[in-house]
Amino acid sequence: MAEPISGYKALTANVLESRMDMEQLCMEVQERLCRSLEEFEDKKFRVDRWTREEGGGGISCVLQDGKTFEKAGVNISVVHGNLPPAAVKQMRARGKDLPEDKTLPFYAVGISCVIHPVNPMVPTFHFNYRYFEINDGAGKIDWWFGGGADLTPMYLNEEDAAHFHRTFKEACDASDPEYYPKFKKWCDNYFVITHRGESRGVGGIFFDDLDSPSKQACMDFVSRCARAVVQSYVPIVGKHHTDPYTDEHKRWQQLRRGRYVEFNLVYDRGTKFGLFTPSARIESILMSLPLDRPMGVHEPT
Repeated sequence: MAEPISGYKALTANVLESRMDMEQLCMEVQERLCRSLEEFEDKKFRVDRWTREEGGGGISCVLQDGKTFEKAGVNISVVHGNLPPAAVKQMRARGKDLPEDKTLPFYAVGISCVIHPVNPMVPTFHFNYRYFEINDGAGKIDWWFGGGADLTPMYLNEEDAAHFHRTFKEACDASDPEYYPKFKKWCDNYFVITHRGESRGVGGIFFDDLDSPSKQACMDFVSRCARAVVQSYVPIVGKHHTDPYTDEHKRWQQLRRGRYVEFNLVYDRGTKFGLFTPSARIESILMSLPLDRPMGVHEPT
């Protein structure tokens, strides 16, 4: 979709280097998914290449007001610099052994995507995969991978849910048969709108702080999952994007999107981290928000 953020020379200089491997993977998945989604549209993704003053930048691909997708965004970021104490505190809260009240050098590369279709019979889709390094201030570099993918139908289709989960189970099983049940459960527990007592959707997989059995094994696993996103979702779009729907279906879709907003602004770990990062690109962080996001109580008729 655009030239690599680190440049072609950097990407080809050392193909075994985790930073470059991850950036290359993100570029590949971004292009494959955007080209696949454009098959359902009469317009193309708008490509926005941006830079961050403190270090790094990204490539944001956004398609809005299409005939099939109300809003679809596939973003890559490759950023580095210093994490402020607020962001370090968030990491400590989930068990990271990092010094308090210090600004720490970091490097992060990742891809994130949210798709909000026009037709209420097509589910909303989200995924992100990321690699992170942080210097603990004493010269030690901690690294880990994280990510996942989840599906949010407005109207449940059990065949679609089974296809989605099966695709990621196969990707997980190729690395470790214990991954899918573990990461599925983590996803089920993570995507809960606690104050509503509701799950956000039908789940998928979610993992974080993955740093074993080796860096290469982790990279291979993340690559399989990231490359599974097109097969997990695009066939569902093809199956339902021309399904008939009513105004009532559309109203329910909008209400559920309001719930989506609530989760992302109140609970989502990635949103919070992004907003804590200096010179963060707010438009990219809040890309997950749909164009129309009504809030309110649903009164059954």
